[in-house]
Amino acid sequence: MPRRPSYKWAFRARFRRHAYGWRSQPAITRIKEAVSEIKKVARGDPVLGAEGAVLFLERLSPAIERVDGSSGSIGAATHRALEALVSIIAGAPADDATRDAWLDRLWTAHEDDGMSYLESLGDHWGTLCGSAETASRWADRLIEGCRLAWSADAGAGSWFSGTTACLSALLAAGRHQDLLDLLERKPNAIWSYRRFGVRALAAMGRPDEALRYAEQVPRAHRSFDFAPLCEEILRAAGRVDEAYRRYGLLASDAPTHLARFRSLVKRYPHLEPARILDDLVERSPGEEGKWFATAKAAGFFDRAIDLANRSPCSPQTLTRAARDFGAERPEFAVAAGLTALRWLAAGHGYEVTEKDVDDAWSHTMRAAENAGCVAAARERVRALVDDAGHSAPLVTRALRRRLDRP
Repeated sequence: MPRRPSYKWAFRARFRRHAYGWRSQPAITRIKEAVSEIKKVARGDPVLGAEGAVLFLERLSPAIERVDGSSGSIGAATHRALEALVSIIAGAPADDATRDAWLDRLWTAHEDDGMSYLESLGDHWGTLCGSAETASRWADRLIEGCRLAWSADAGAGSWFSGTTACLSALLAAGRHQDLLDLLERKPNAIWSYRRFGVRALAAMGRPDEALRYAEQVPRAHRSFDFAPLCEEILRAAGRVDEAYRRYGLLASDAPTHLARFRSLVKRYPHLEPARILDDLVERSPGEEGKWFATAKAAGFFDRAIDLANRSPCSPQTLTRAARDFGAERPEFAVAAGLTALRWLAAGHGYEVTEKDVDDAWSHTMRAAENAGCVAAARERVRALVDDAGHSAPLVTRALRRRLDRP
């Protein structure tokens, strides 16, 4: 490949050794900017983008090693950056000499990383190699270190920093039996190692053995990717219903209840959404109210109100539903508003103010006007206040004042 012209990376000057003090936010901002710059360049020139990604990862840990990581925010930012840049490096159409040079530089950065910000590079090492041949060479380079660390003569705390990279390289090289034989040296292997064996067995066309191999890891030692991997294996084997039943409901790492529901509906389009929602609710007893917004978004309005009344639900969420559906679905809006007032009067809600009470009341009454049930709604509120006792005096006083008005 011809020599490429030099490129002046803006992030380079911002990532010097000890460039950042203890505060995490400035470093996080600069990390995001650097990743954006690299992605932009990679869209036009994938090899140059990959070169920038390697350069950034070389400079990352020394630049932020003084940043306070106790909150976890800087660790999360570096993990997201690494995940984004790995695909750029792996996908770049570089010649063997260029890729070998990148891998050597990344390995040096990985070994010199005293803060473990680049530790997860090992998980992706086989992908970074770009080909089975390169991955096999790296596996040969690292495998003896694994064998020594897991030998009978090694101490209980013996550890080799290249273990995960070696396992990843063996998998990418298609050397599945070598990988399984290596793992046999550590029969009590933790999930972060054993998952490579699970993938190897699946790649060998042995899905049931792969699942048994995975299930041997105690539940307490499994990580977030356990269920998604097992689900993936069953789906790839065409056993979709079994995948849903055994692992589907556990496999979503979506940040919200609604996102979990939508992810399952997308992955299992042959199943009725109502069934999926019921299954999710059943798996979280005592938290039925948290599924209100999901049921509402899915159009299951009666189910949403039922869920909101079965366990505490955010009054603010219910109030917004009363506001948003006051004209379109006034009966639902009234029910949502009354449920909001019920939980407010029972003392639920985060940092409740009189404005929260006023909003819930006004949106409920406006919807009641549209539904033609104002008198009935007022009586329901009066009953709520009478039953509330002393659990939320601010709420009950505010509601009594509104009930006393004509």
